[in-house]
Amino acid sequence: MSVSECLIDHALSLRWDELPDTTREAARTFLHDSLCVGVAGRNAAHADAVFAVVRGWGEGGGEGGAAGVLGRPGVRLPASSAAFLNAFQIHGQEYDCVHEPAVLHPMATILAALLAEIDRGRLVDGARLLTAIVAGVDVAVTLGLAATGPLTFFRPATAGIFGCIAAIANLRGMDRRTARDAFGHALAFASGTMQAHVEGKPALPIQIANAARGALLAVDLALAGMPGVEHPIDGPFGYLTLFETGSDLGAALAMLGQGHRIAEVSWKPFPTGRAGHGGIVAVQALVAEYGLTADMLQSLEYHAPPLIHRLVGRPVRHDMAPGYARLCLRWLAAVTLRRGTVGLGDFRADLLYDPATLAIAGRVTVVADANPDPAAFVPARAIARLHDGRVLRADVVAQLGSPAFPLTPEQHRRKARDCLAFAGLDACDGPLFDTIATLDRAEDAAAVIRRTGIIG
Repeated sequence: MSVSECLIDHALSLRWDELPDTTREAARTFLHDSLCVGVAGRNAAHADAVFAVVRGWGEGGGEGGAAGVLGRPGVRLPASSAAFLNAFQIHGQEYDCVHEPAVLHPMATILAALLAEIDRGRLVDGARLLTAIVAGVDVAVTLGLAATGPLTFFRPATAGIFGCIAAIANLRGMDRRTARDAFGHALAFASGTMQAHVEGKPALPIQIANAARGALLAVDLALAGMPGVEHPIDGPFGYLTLFETGSDLGAALAMLGQGHRIAEVSWKPFPTGRAGHGGIVAVQALVAEYGLTADMLQSLEYHAPPLIHRLVGRPVRHDMAPGYARLCLRWLAAVTLRRGTVGLGDFRADLLYDPATLAIAGRVTVVADANPDPAAFVPARAIARLHDGRVLRADVVAQLGSPAFPLTPEQHRRKARDCLAFAGLDACDGPLFDTIATLDRAEDAAAVIRRTGIIG
């Protein structure tokens, strides 16, 4: 049996009434979180420009059916275009959930593809949509966990497209051969490198958008009877060989029989790169425990695993775009010290270039420790040296929002409300929360989500 067939068989085997309660709760939770983040993404930097480009590809349904767009009530686009735009919006503000050990954002690609799929095909009930999410996250994260080296390609896009195929296969109850062909075609569409991350460019969410759109195209080609390559994951020129510097599939595949990966997913409590969250929380802790202020601070060092330094240890620039600033811990720490947190409204141009914030950021450094784990986010330590000679410390042993340090229900709801308010859709909060809480009993998932007012 090929790796593709192993992953496909797992995805096709899942049934809602057989899933553990913890898995089902996580599926509802992160569906709700991701929908709200995608709505907020309607006002992300460049979102309107992307919308204009996508609308230029054609409006309405066409032969592939029409699908709605998050945060844009009344807008209907061809399904592949809607998937592209929704994926961009979900990841466009670095606020979407993440599986830390896999270093992968699973829901941006998977949910965007599924939202388009349930709009364009036959009726899908809520339990099947939620089960498809579980299946897709299992597969995408398995590929992420199989990697033994640092990121070179952007895993949320490259592994994410295979998660989308698995999710749609479960959703539609595809036969094994068709799903395998779709996996094969997905390899042809897989793309996305870490260069966009290095430069802090909006190509990051574009890569995720392309993966969601490519997944629909791969499925359509398979359904049309076009055979795909048979070993897209483990072939000599397959996914693992081309996109990862090293891999160990055995342990990752074994985990498919040990619970479900969505229960291991972390919220993002701040709209920034996940690698910056520990530093934000550490600064908050120093403020809360010692009353630290910017005037007191001589220097701040954040000692963390090499992944943190690699992802968010970049220098402050005076021409930072929002995408760069979200990945710059020096600037994020300064914002936190000045305003107490980092929120959706903190990335306006006048705030990005605020001289006082930039001056504080110049006193912050990120130091890579000797942690050998290429996927480690913790442990970490913030060391603040004060003008009066004191040295303050704050340790980070778990990331806020992770399974070890989860958001409370109220923190989850506050994030959801903030996201909806950012898009001017505050009134949708109650209806959306209630809809997702009972979605597994809905006969038409697309219709009940549409009635909340968050999507066209």
